[in-house]
Amino acid sequence: MIDLRRLPAVSLGRLPDTWRRFDVTVRDLPLALLLVTMSLVPAFHGAGTRIGEMATRPFDAIAALVVAVECLPLAVRRRWPLACLVLVSVGFAADQMRGYHLVAGTALPFALLSAGAYLERHRRAAIAAGSVLYVVFAVALNRVGANEQTDEYVTFYLALALIWGVGAWLRSTRAAEAERRLRVAEATRTAERTRIARELHDVVTHHVTAMVVQAEAARYLVAAPERLDETLSTVTDTGRRAITDLRHLLDLLNPDHGTGGEDGGGPGRAPSAGDLDALVEQTRRAGQPLEFTRVGEAAVAAGSAESVAYRVVQEALTNVLKYAHGSRAAVEVRYGEKEITVEVGNDGSGSRAAAVGGGGRGLTGLSERVAALGGEFSADPRPGGGFVVRARIPSGSAS
Repeated sequence: MIDLRRLPAVSLGRLPDTWRRFDVTVRDLPLALLLVTMSLVPAFHGAGTRIGEMATRPFDAIAALVVAVECLPLAVRRRWPLACLVLVSVGFAADQMRGYHLVAGTALPFALLSAGAYLERHRRAAIAAGSVLYVVFAVALNRVGANEQTDEYVTFYLALALIWGVGAWLRSTRAAEAERRLRVAEATRTAERTRIARELHDVVTHHVTAMVVQAEAARYLVAAPERLDETLSTVTDTGRRAITDLRHLLDLLNPDHGTGGEDGGGPGRAPSAGDLDALVEQTRRAGQPLEFTRVGEAAVAAGSAESVAYRVVQEALTNVLKYAHGSRAAVEVRYGEKEITVEVGNDGSGSRAAAVGGGGRGLTGLSERVAALGGEFSADPRPGGGFVVRARIPSGSAS
């Protein structure tokens, strides 16, 4: 059975979004029509703004025209604010000089506020011209019998100036908010470019280093066909894995990212500590002696900590392959309730791989990643030789 009580709530919930999709002219029209309607109601005749002591004139055909000139331009107060202000001001002047004193006079503050908020060009010229025309209006109004005191005109002018000032303040606030959003968007783009650059560095450096080391070793295996075939197969597998990882990374730039993908993980799947076994095995196949210890189990809500832990191990092992290939290395990953601790070290007994360079960007990027999660990172030489990388990564955040 349909619960009819829910239908109005659903409709009303969609109204704001539907209303904002309309053109600004359509959205501003109801205010104009409301003032027109109120001005045409006999009970409100003569109940509008009154400047001076002129007697109220009965409503006639000219009054209807004045109402239209004063109110209807409000429909374009945001699209053409200057034109709206000019027309409303003309209607307001006619209203006062003929003594109608219509509710339509309320349109003047709205038009002035909108001009202050939305007028983009010739603002100073508009203020100067408006001030001069106001003096002309005051003189003309007194000549037709308003008999208003000068201080009253000044007070009314200051009230109009205050309304313009409120509009100008709204304009500056809107501009400041737009600038803030631009800065946030630029910072977001920069952060995203940095993140993608780090991912590319991690993927390309590790796999290419492994392939270079394996290819270098293949030179010396010409006399051992079985081992040569195994080494070349390892190079091929490493290349395929590199292509897969790069495809996942490039899928992040795809507008349809997350709609499906191969390998069960979907496009752009972030590496996790659960992939460490494959990483360790790949490093071993590159000829690197490696001891791997895992203590505990990854928490379900480890979030980004798993991915960062994987990258720490990956970068550390890449550096071992590049700078201490063949040395005794060890990887230890400990999962706690609130953090993941990683330690990767080697004894420095190996040799530097040929034709493999590096600029130190990997460790710097890792330090920034770990710090972003509130953790600690260090990469230091060992007193007895070798190098050790340590990281303490708080877990539980999906950031």
